[in-house]
Amino acid sequence: MTDEIKAIYDQKIKRVNDAIELKEPDRVPVAPCANSLPYFLSEDTVFQDSMYNYDKAVDAIVKYYSHYDQDAIMYIGLTGGKANELAGTSQIDWPGRPGSIVAPTSSHQVIEHEFMTPEEYPELLRDYTGFMMKKYIPRAFTNLTGLKSFNLNPATILNASFLSGIYNPDVLSAFKLLEQIGGYDAEAAAASAAVNERLGEMGMPPFMTGISEAPFDILSDYFRGTIGAMEDQLEYPDYVAAACDMFADQQIEQLAWMKDADLPVKRIFFPLHKAMDGFMGPDDFQEIYWKPLKKIMLALIDMDVTPYIYTEGRYDTRLEAMTDIPKGKVIYHFETADMKRAKQILGDVACISGNLPIYLLEYGTKEQVADYVKYLIDNCAGGGGYIFDTNAGIDNAKRENVDIMFETAYTYGKK
Repeated sequence: MTDEIKAIYDQKIKRVNDAIELKEPDRVPVAPCANSLPYFLSEDTVFQDSMYNYDKAVDAIVKYYSHYDQDAIMYIGLTGGKANELAGTSQIDWPGRPGSIVAPTSSHQVIEHEFMTPEEYPELLRDYTGFMMKKYIPRAFTNLTGLKSFNLNPATILNASFLSGIYNPDVLSAFKLLEQIGGYDAEAAAASAAVNERLGEMGMPPFMTGISEAPFDILSDYFRGTIGAMEDQLEYPDYVAAACDMFADQQIEQLAWMKDADLPVKRIFFPLHKAMDGFMGPDDFQEIYWKPLKKIMLALIDMDVTPYIYTEGRYDTRLEAMTDIPKGKVIYHFETADMKRAKQILGDVACISGNLPIYLLEYGTKEQVADYVKYLIDNCAGGGGYIFDTNAGIDNAKRENVDIMFETAYTYGKK
């Protein structure tokens, strides 16, 4: 990276950091999440390439960001299609999977399952690692059922036969498959690193450098399913609270490495899936959703790491609860909310972003897009603490609408 590019890179980091710290930067930081858009706008690349043809995917991403300069890159990473095939991943369907109904141009689709029964809460809480190894993984990854035979009996540890629960043929077969899965996943990770390196050399820093989830979302997304988790709030409230607290502690431990990490920015992305208005009552929201999530947020803030809270759904009734955090240490992204009111309630506490409807980029006119960008800047940018973004990741859009979105955000967002 040349000195000139390094100066641009550092200026962008400062611009975003100023907004997070509730200062007013030289202009509004611009960092919309492109998601599948680089492939959609490409002439010869589709989303499927992000899972099977990394060279094409990397080129499409770099070409997109070469054309649309941003203050930070909202990019999560490439995924190993072959690794998921070998694992028998059942939580998603994805383009390129043999037998998939997902079009090559579409991103992966989530398939929700109940991988844990309510009767298994005590086992999960008592022996998380054992439960994950012997029950969760074989259920969620159908080609790794051999792990069900994994067993360690501490009653007799006199000789090597104690290890038979590990070198059991079914377990060994699963471990051998895991080695292959790891190799394919490493290729995806290397391609993701190559994207970040090339974009960094162009003067574009990352927006986030890690990802986590709210504890209740972990429980409902991956263990009990949405309906199961909703039922458990009524039938097993103590177990739900205990599981969410356990997941919070696990996330804090898993993210502790960031405290001393040498990174250009330290921000953790939290997509909030199950806490929008009407999904649960205010008491449940406070006790089983916000309380364990805030526990993680405060721990990260103590590590000088910024939580990036990416709300999904409408959040008008949650705004007051979200003020209970240290000032200038959190980013709140909104999909659907009254942004003028959000600024009034949260403006002295946290940086806000989001809300430009992605449907406008696909179906609206250039004038509608430009007007909405101006509306957001007029109501959210005053005094600082605002980052321009869309309400969700952009998949499909008219190129002229993307052009006017960036043009308006850059010009109208100046001091």
